[in-house]
Amino acid sequence: MKTSTRRAAVSRRKRIIHPASRARSASVCPPQMNVELADVVGQFGLQYTSQYGDRTMPSHQRALRDIAACCTRELGGRLYRCDDCHDTFWHYHCCRNRACPKCHGSQTRRWLQKRQAELLPCDYFHAVVTVPSELRAVFRRNQKLLYGLLMQVSATAVKDLCAQKRHLGALPGMLSVLHTWNGQLGYHPHVHLLVTAGGITADGRHWEPARGEFLVPVAVLSGKIAAQFCAALKAAAPAVFAKIPASVWKRQWVSFCKHYGHGTDAVLSYLSRYVFRTAISNARILSMDQSSVTFRWKDRDAGRWRTERLPGVEFLRRFLEHVLPRGFHKVRYYGLWHPSKREQSHRAWLLLILTTPAATAQPPKMIGLLAALGQPTDLTDRALDDTAHHDAAQPRCLHCGSRRTRLLGEYPRGGVP
Repeated sequence: MKTSTRRAAVSRRKRIIHPASRARSASVCPPQMNVELADVVGQFGLQYTSQYGDRTMPSHQRALRDIAACCTRELGGRLYRCDDCHDTFWHYHCCRNRACPKCHGSQTRRWLQKRQAELLPCDYFHAVVTVPSELRAVFRRNQKLLYGLLMQVSATAVKDLCAQKRHLGALPGMLSVLHTWNGQLGYHPHVHLLVTAGGITADGRHWEPARGEFLVPVAVLSGKIAAQFCAALKAAAPAVFAKIPASVWKRQWVSFCKHYGHGTDAVLSYLSRYVFRTAISNARILSMDQSSVTFRWKDRDAGRWRTERLPGVEFLRRFLEHVLPRGFHKVRYYGLWHPSKREQSHRAWLLLILTTPAATAQPPKMIGLLAALGQPTDLTDRALDDTAHHDAAQPRCLHCGSRRTRLLGEYPRGGVP
């Protein structure tokens, strides 16, 4: 049986998982390039658990275990043989942990297929709701409650303002995505909202478009979100609310609300940038040595890429801050896209099709969405396309690239010979 390149990579990772057996200084061991997050977990995971073990959340422990084992023989896999070059190779199973940057290729595509019918051929707005810095410590201690409140309140405030005739006078569709990080992996909870530039009127007979590139006033929206979040938190958790200084509720909560584009292009761009991101992609990790990890991040103010070097344990601590509590849904739908509004959403789609000139109509195409997600940009994970091949029923040969491969056997977790 020939040894495939994937098996060599797995063997390399297995060696890294037990660094104590080969303790050498960084001066002797040059930095390792082409590093994945799984390599970092294997190199520094034991140090992290020994330092933070008593304070590590169950979801963080699970993420460390899953990411280290992802696409290795530990999770089982399928053994294939190529009919052209006669090489045999393994396709090991993915961990499917949502914090893992190289999983979820097939799930992503199924999710997109389900969302296709919900896309409306109209303009869109992008709004960002950011938690004031004084509240970050409170959010960190009460994640599931406060993340949920933030997403609900943000969407409700947009919906309430859009219902007013002086702004829109209609019900828009909203897709909400929670992020908790900035480029340097710092803790920075915020919500991205994709909002249709228009909505269906209360009587369900008309599609009311937004007035040019204006949806709602940002200052008013910010104040409304602060007031509604204050009231919701006071009702849901009085003890938590009592510890928050009153000045927080006067801070700016909305970073911006901008016109985002039209139809397929707007949704495609939004999905590839926000919905499928993890805190860091493998493409952003540049190197690793015996004590530290170097990664790149985008400085939005300067418009350039920068690099940062962190101790390995600190890198994992920052990354794990963004592993969401078990069972929490980071993508939610409101307004016309809420499951209870499917009839109105269908009606809105028909109204838009009937009122859009045939020459300018741009119906959404799944092939465009999938192509965008396969691009190795700074905002998507290069491994997404690789994972799709991993999940494929007829994978390519890792040696010659042929699709004339046959399945020899499938082995469960811990059952690979």
